[in-house]
Amino acid sequence: MDNQTGKLPAGVLVESFEYDKKNEELVKKSFWSKTKKAAGKIPFTREAIAMYYCAMDAKTPLWAKGIAFGALAYFISPIDAIPDALIGLGFTDDAAVMAAGIRAIAGQVKEEHKQKAEEFFEDS
Repeated sequence: MDNQTGKLPAGVLVESFEYDKKNEELVKKSFWSKTKKAAGKIPFTREAIAMYYCAMDAKTPLWAKGIAFGALAYFISPIDAIPDALIGLGFTDDAAVMAAGIRAIAGQVKEEHKQKAEEFFEDS
């Protein structure tokens, strides 16, 4: 996946991405604490939360879960191409990975997932 454009190389199907249980476990363990800390600092918080609910949905295909958990695991991982502590740059790599992931599974993120993301902000 091209981090600049968020597009897959020609001929690569999103369905070919593999599901990784380690990514799911990392996301389940750390997603909410990272999201609460970063909520005011990143522009893609709503999309990340909707992606989380999509990934947790039993109706979501495994290939889409693989992409979602992979992107979310990158977002919450303490190991980054650009450390999050760098003001102004820290979340740019996260944003690129998230944008690519969101675009890749856009058809799988349902209105109910988006609504749950909105409820997170209403309850905060």
